[in-house]
Amino acid sequence: MPIDEISTVCYVGAGTMGCYNSIAAAISGYRVVLYDVDDKMLEQVPQKHREMAAFLVGGGYCSQEEIPAALERVKVTPDLAEATRDADLVSESVFERLDVKRDIHRKLDEVCPAKTILTTNSSALQVSDMEDVVARGDRFAALHSHLGSPLVDIVAGPRTDPAVIEILERYVKSTSGVPLVLKKEHPGYVLNAMLGPLLRAALALVVTGAASREDVDRAWMQERRAPMGPFGMMDLFGLDLILDTWLHRAGDTVQRAFKPAVLDLLQPMVDGGETGMKAGKGFYVYPEPLYQQPGFIDTESRYPDVYRPLATALVTSALSLAAQSVAEPEDIDRAWMVGTYLDTGPFAILEQMGTEPFLAALTGEVATGRLSPEQARAAEMYLHASSTGQ
Repeated sequence: MPIDEISTVCYVGAGTMGCYNSIAAAISGYRVVLYDVDDKMLEQVPQKHREMAAFLVGGGYCSQEEIPAALERVKVTPDLAEATRDADLVSESVFERLDVKRDIHRKLDEVCPAKTILTTNSSALQVSDMEDVVARGDRFAALHSHLGSPLVDIVAGPRTDPAVIEILERYVKSTSGVPLVLKKEHPGYVLNAMLGPLLRAALALVVTGAASREDVDRAWMQERRAPMGPFGMMDLFGLDLILDTWLHRAGDTVQRAFKPAVLDLLQPMVDGGETGMKAGKGFYVYPEPLYQQPGFIDTESRYPDVYRPLATALVTSALSLAAQSVAEPEDIDRAWMVGTYLDTGPFAILEQMGTEPFLAALTGEVATGRLSPEQARAAEMYLHASSTGQ
């Protein structure tokens, strides 16, 4: 049921995220308006909504009987003033470029009613990067969703009113989402800030010849009882997106060290159209990838030397988030489990590993160059502070 403070939600940007979030909101009883400057994008909305609605029905989000009424609650328009006229909440999902996002939020602040809460669904940029262009900084926050997952990150900016965060938290729950309110801004929020190091560790193992991509996935799937491994995940996310993160986002000394070899692996694949699941081919061939075939995981074999670097990278990133007071350990675990549909979070994995074996693995990863000394020190300091109650 819609919450009292929000009746109409405007989605700015009719791409994948805008369409996915808008149909979920419409199913939950909200009036929805989609805005885009591209008429062709708006023309595709009905078909995208039907496809996404079928996915949501199949996943148990709603019943087929709810879909016709939900679709009736949706309208599209290329007119920003019309789109936002009655909006209680705006969710922006435009191109991931700072100048574009700053420009659209400046315009939104001008045309939206005073009551409207403005939010960004940016995955890489932060509220503080853009909130100075709006007068209503007290009603501006990040509301970041993950495609295919109920996890939604909520992050306040420098001026955000705590009451607005509370409204957004209830709004997410009303759409059957799982809200995660971060204590402070952080690149990649929580889930992506852990996925990145895990995927980087997987790539490092392969480009250095320490393991094959299949054995990396076998090791992860076997130990974590996961439906796919890191290379299957990269196919799911899109290898063009993975490549973009290596090309254009600043990394630490480890990422810079492995960058040439990783680009040599990914660039030819992307140039050849092998961008993953959506293209039918990436690290695996779809729709029946090797990792889904019987016998892919050999229950007689174990891969400790492959799994250990992956688990160490994940746990280290989780410890770093806690050390920076981005979120509490239980929320970090929850974000991982909700976002990946796995039954164990990184702090629980640390308990399984044991502190001393983890620290030994940490030292080993620094020695191989797959983990930076700075990351290792942060993890060690957090564990020391936790053990001494500091």
